Amino acid sequence: MNHQDYMRLALEEAEIAFAQGEVPIGAVVVHKGEIIARAHNEKELRQDPTAHAEVLAVQRATQALGIWRLSEATLYVTLEPCPMCAGSLVQARLKTLVFGAADLKGGAVGSVTNVLDVNRWNHRVEVVAGILEEECAQILKDFFRKLR
Repeated sequence: MNHQDYMRLALEEAEIAFAQGEVPIGAVVVHKGEIIARAHNEKELRQDPTAHAEVLAVQRATQALGIWRLSEATLYVTLEPCPMCAGSLVQARLKTLVFGAADLKGGAVGSVTNVLDVNRWNHRVEVVAGILEEECAQILKDFFRKLR
């Protein structure tokens, strides 16, 4: 499988979130070619502001591996992570982040700020941006259009 294939799986998670009335963001964690975690936003369901797709996926991935370091894992997420989520990726020692659409209002991997590009951190996350960007942006546009 390639970046597009894994991002399509993250989009499937985003579609689940959409159907549940959550902001449609989905995430998948891949470790050594195996999918070890999938998640989507659950803020409304849990009434928890930290229940972002990325955080839930990281939690599930560390549980699946039994360790907190994801140094051989890649996170695929449909939207550029926020500051909280980007920070959690540094803390988890994630190897690679692959995201779809940029978040021009709150993105913390280059759009508004770049939490991953701090020289003083003891860990650097590789970043691949723009995978299935149009599809990832469209599901968000559709969701917010439906709300209005």
